[in-house]
Amino acid sequence: MSLRAAILGGLIGVIAAGAAQAQDPRRPAVGGIGSPVDAMIFYVARGADGACGPGCSEWIAAEGTVQWDTHKRLIAILDRQAGRKLPVIIHAWGDSNLNVAVSLGRILRDHGIDTTAGTTDVEACNGKSEAECFALKRPGGPLEAKVTLTGTRCDLACVLTLAGGVHRTLPAGTRMILGSMSIYNRLAPNVSEERRQGLTALFGDQFRRYLKEMGIEPELLDIVDRNSETRRPTEMPPSEWLRLHIVTSAAL
Repeated sequence: MSLRAAILGGLIGVIAAGAAQAQDPRRPAVGGIGSPVDAMIFYVARGADGACGPGCSEWIAAEGTVQWDTHKRLIAILDRQAGRKLPVIIHAWGDSNLNVAVSLGRILRDHGIDTTAGTTDVEACNGKSEAECFALKRPGGPLEAKVTLTGTRCDLACVLTLAGGVHRTLPAGTRMILGSMSIYNRLAPNVSEERRQGLTALFGDQFRRYLKEMGIEPELLDIVDRNSETRRPTEMPPSEWLRLHIVTSAAL
């Protein structure tokens, strides 16, 4: 498993590849020119009392791949909440832009938002195609839904976004699988090895500072660096989530 992140608003950055998810090719692109069909969207969902935790019945679903313009959609939906601090439930997949994941985390912290991971299942999507379901979600909700906590996965992009939460939880049974980081130019794939090494060190330092500011042990990035050398992912047990302060409590 690999991961990738790009400079916010730029062309070259670091990327990480998360778990792939099959997408209907008829689903339209979310953003502007060059935005892929699986780019992350945000929408308000609501369910029964306690659907998203004790006393919680309404949340913001974050769903898709973190791409170069994802931060714009997060800002837009938070601006529409008129000061309400709805928790964000993250369902991330695919090759993710890690610099933007960090930006998402900072935006969430600035707004005082809680974070967790899980899958939002929209009731109106039952029996509909991916394209039809996407059309329902894209306006931003609110949509009647429930949260599925079983089988939750959280990769590096998920963790970096989750880190911005004031209160951070993960459902029991979540698989946190950290891959490696690699430099990527979204318009031109060739980056010299010297430039690649310099940017890797630069972004690594930036990510460590970010984690420290969010209250998470920067040792997390040491694990990712080792994964980059061995080209093998590391699955983090719940005991490590707590030790490294990735979560502020054990389970949702």
